[in-house]
Amino acid sequence: MVIDAPHRRLNPLTGEWVLVSAGRTDRPWLGSTETPARTERPDYDPRCYLCPGNTRAGGVVNPEYPTTFVFDNDFAALRPDVGHERFEEGLLRAESEAGVCRVLCYSPRHDLDLALMKPDGIRAVIDVWAAETSELANTYTWVQVFENRGAAMGASNPHPHGQIWAGAALPNEARTEDHHQRTHWAAHGSPLVLDYALQELGGERVVAASETWVGLVPFWAVWPFEMLVAPLRHVVSLPDLTDVERNGLAEILADVLGRYDRIFDHPFPYSMGWHGAPSPIADHPHWQLHAHFYPPMLRSATVRKHMVGYELLAEKQRDVTPESAAHRLRSL
Repeated sequence: MVIDAPHRRLNPLTGEWVLVSAGRTDRPWLGSTETPARTERPDYDPRCYLCPGNTRAGGVVNPEYPTTFVFDNDFAALRPDVGHERFEEGLLRAESEAGVCRVLCYSPRHDLDLALMKPDGIRAVIDVWAAETSELANTYTWVQVFENRGAAMGASNPHPHGQIWAGAALPNEARTEDHHQRTHWAAHGSPLVLDYALQELGGERVVAASETWVGLVPFWAVWPFEMLVAPLRHVVSLPDLTDVERNGLAEILADVLGRYDRIFDHPFPYSMGWHGAPSPIADHPHWQLHAHFYPPMLRSATVRKHMVGYELLAEKQRDVTPESAAHRLRSL
């Protein structure tokens, strides 16, 4: 198959196809552009509601935290005090959803993104991801660790932070991935994502790899510089990572996030999140822990990929091949 010709690729994690139309980035662009956010930031901002010692919008004063800091979101999308109720009337159906939403400040520094942190600082964040996942999984089915970086991705505050949401139900994306990983496990007796990662090692879509981790642009990637990061051992959840694997993860995140920022010599916006086994963990041996990175920028720091038209009404489509995106990231 000639990959420069229009073709479709299957995502085995979701069962969805993506249309790959290489070369469309050469077309003239008169559409919308982003205005890159100001990149100069102080290490402390007295107006920032996430900086140490400052008052948040809800009136709570932050402690003078020296490292990572976690707190319950003052404007949470989920609440733990919601009772279980259901409504059904013909085709109309609804049910209540209990949960919690937490904010994780990566460090007291207002100007220190994950991409700029040393591996030991990133390691502290990883340990919090794991600890929060372990705690919340005792109560909730799904724990979603994620980050929206940059104003282009809707981040409400420039202070580097992520979020952790936990809920009683298994969300749509997780349910889809659970089904396809379970099916693969039943057929092959091995985890789908790990099998895929091992197949890709040494290949043209790998951006960075170590003895414990790989970061690559998936064969089925939708976003221009999308990446999948996964351990090279069967690991079902963040708390199960060994000390060596956590150090390895810190190093590979420092690597790939630094490459993102060098694509357009500008802080690269993205949404990222971890997918690990739902609770109870024992019922989901078919899972393999992995992280998705979805950056929207297409050809510069101002031109982004929009999911509109055909993508919304038919199927996802991308303008550059995953192989060319991985080559560009590798070369930085």
